[in-house]
Amino acid sequence: MTATPTFFLWTIGCQMNKAESERLTNHLKCLGFDEAATAEEANFIVLNTCVVRRSAEERTLNKLANLKGLKQAGAGRSIVVTGCFVGPEREELHRRFPHVDFFFGPGDFGDFADWTTELTGIRTAGDSSFLTAHPDVSSFVPIMQGCDNFCTYCIVPYRRGRERSRPVKEVICEVERLVQRGTGEVTLVGQNVNSYGHDLPGNPALSDLLLKLSEIDALKRLRFLTNHPKDMSPRLIETMAALDKVCEHLNLPAQSGDDDILRAMGRGYTVSQYSKVVEEIRRIPHVSLSTDIIVGFPGETAGQFQNTLNLLSRTRFDAVHAAAYSPRPGTVASRTLKDDVPAGEKKRRLLEVETVQEAIAGEINRELVGQDVEVLVEGRKKDKWEGRTRSNKLVFFPCNDHNMGEPRGEVVTVQIEKATAWSLQGKIVDYEPK
Repeated sequence: MTATPTFFLWTIGCQMNKAESERLTNHLKCLGFDEAATAEEANFIVLNTCVVRRSAEERTLNKLANLKGLKQAGAGRSIVVTGCFVGPEREELHRRFPHVDFFFGPGDFGDFADWTTELTGIRTAGDSSFLTAHPDVSSFVPIMQGCDNFCTYCIVPYRRGRERSRPVKEVICEVERLVQRGTGEVTLVGQNVNSYGHDLPGNPALSDLLLKLSEIDALKRLRFLTNHPKDMSPRLIETMAALDKVCEHLNLPAQSGDDDILRAMGRGYTVSQYSKVVEEIRRIPHVSLSTDIIVGFPGETAGQFQNTLNLLSRTRFDAVHAAAYSPRPGTVASRTLKDDVPAGEKKRRLLEVETVQEAIAGEINRELVGQDVEVLVEGRKKDKWEGRTRSNKLVFFPCNDHNMGEPRGEVVTVQIEKATAWSLQGKIVDYEPK
């Protein structure tokens, strides 16, 4: 290794992957590595992967293929792979990808620490090296790993295992540490964040954790995801409404608007039950809702797809994350259900969802024109600052407003002047530099 070793970390997938990449970055910096801008410039390359969708797996495979030549060209270069691409069959992975030096499962930081100690001869100070040393304005904090739901289409439980919650005190200590170093907003993440704490002594709930975290004075905002509709309890909704620091935004994946498809997916609720949960959430003033939708699930008829469109039209989500079904090897659906919706029809349905949702989101956002909103400033893009409202809407405003200086990390008031389905633009109406 060189006198100043460098690393490059490539990440795709969910917020959990992003949170884990933050931790891997800090660990490598604790070992004395500098971060490189590209894989070609690095002598230590980490891929944090995703296989929830076929497209994500294909991107991972392409990246691995590209790195094969890079590994052969650079003596002393190490390649490490983690994330949901890494299942229990490590020997098979080594056989398929001999140019990869080390595979470790998602969140298995102990295995990674042991391997890097052997590589560098440096041992870090326990788990603390896997916390974020230089937090962003908004940071992700994993509060649990794994999932117990085993939806028939989902590979996550087979790669991340069963649900395991982090102790309340451990989460609080990490959030306090992040806030002390400048984080203003924390998003608690888990594959099924609503079921947090059921495996801990005393069975603390997510609502209990939110109450304790809200007591941290310098923390400005709290969010949490991903939520499962069947575990969205009345108490959690009440806690969300009662705590000023908990933002008025929730991602609540529906996946389908048809009961038969939901049953085949193993989701554990009906459309009516889902809609009742939404009705309770809507009691929170100014709350925004986003959802996830899968089109083209095995057996989905035109009528069943129309039921999904009807759900979108009735519920009027602020955002919809839609994807076409792709069979994931090892899941129940891949073993027992025929992937019988043609690719072209999946693409057509996906486009129809996007078209319907674009119109809905545009209408919702245009209602904000002329209103003042609170924006947590996250950064700068060219001549504009950007940040998000409490309802998770992306807002841009000019950098020269009020001679702002450096407002990153501060909450400012912006009057909305323009709106699209994807973002808002406005001007500063209230700002006092600190």
